[in-house]
Amino acid sequence: MHELSIATSIVDTVLQEIQRKNLPPVQAIAVRIGALSSVDPEALRFGFDAIIIATPLAHTKLEIEFVPVQGKCRGCDREFSVVDFVFMCPFCQSGQIEVTHGEELEISYLEVAEVEETRA
Repeated sequence: MHELSIATSIVDTVLQEIQRKNLPPVQAIAVRIGALSSVDPEALRFGFDAIIIATPLAHTKLEIEFVPVQGKCRGCDREFSVVDFVFMCPFCQSGQIEVTHGEELEISYLEVAEVEETRA
C-alpha cells in the first residue's frame, strides 16, 4: 500500500511548512490526484487519518480532487478528454498524443484557521 507512504510524505511536508511559516492550525489539506497516478483516494484518506492522530494535524481534513486524463494531439493540435484510457485523438484518430492532465499528485493548498489580530 504505497498510499501510506504518500500520506506520510504529505503530513511531513505540511508539518515542515507549519514550522517554517509559523502557520495557525491547518483545517484542511487539499491534494490533486490524477487518474494515471495509481493512487487509490480512499486508501490515501485511510492512511492519512491513521497517521495524523497524535500530531498537530489531528483534526485536519484531507480534501481530494480527482483529475481526469486529458491529452493534446500532436497531429491536429487539439485538446480532448481521454475516455476509457483510449489514447487516440477523437478528431483525427492519431495515436500521437501528449498527456496534459491526469498524472498529478500534489498538495494544492492548505486551509488554515483565521487568527485574530491583537491590538497593541
